[in-house]
Amino acid sequence: MSSMNRVFLAGNLTRDPELKQTNSGMAVADLGVAINDHYKNRNGEQVERVCFTDVVVWGRQAETCTQYLTKGAPVLVEGRLQLDRWENADGQPRSKMRVCANRVQFIGRGHSNGAAPTNETRETVTAGAAGDIPEEDMPF
Repeated sequence: MSSMNRVFLAGNLTRDPELKQTNSGMAVADLGVAINDHYKNRNGEQVERVCFTDVVVWGRQAETCTQYLTKGAPVLVEGRLQLDRWENADGQPRSKMRVCANRVQFIGRGHSNGAAPTNETRETVTAGAAGDIPEEDMPF
């Protein structure tokens, strides 16, 4: 049986993107996305549930996200689930599930620096797969 790891999320940023550089100079940005879900409970009452998801974006796309997105901006993210594992300072194993974005599409019109988006930023910007990133550049 073959497997598939594909995620599509539409939501709003919970914070401004955080841009970092790897040792080799590749840009990587961390995004927080809130996805709202509405449903009726057993009593017929409308309930809103929010799922907070961490997203990592690589390369030029990370720079573009940092330049044009701010807290509250609506985005559409396409990517894959990725489990990050590490040891904390006490040697205890830790892990975190997040989405490694292949594409981030800007849905809203707000821009942090007041500049109008170019055709490149209006369109979806595609990043390389994380498998294309050297292991020494991984931020975990």
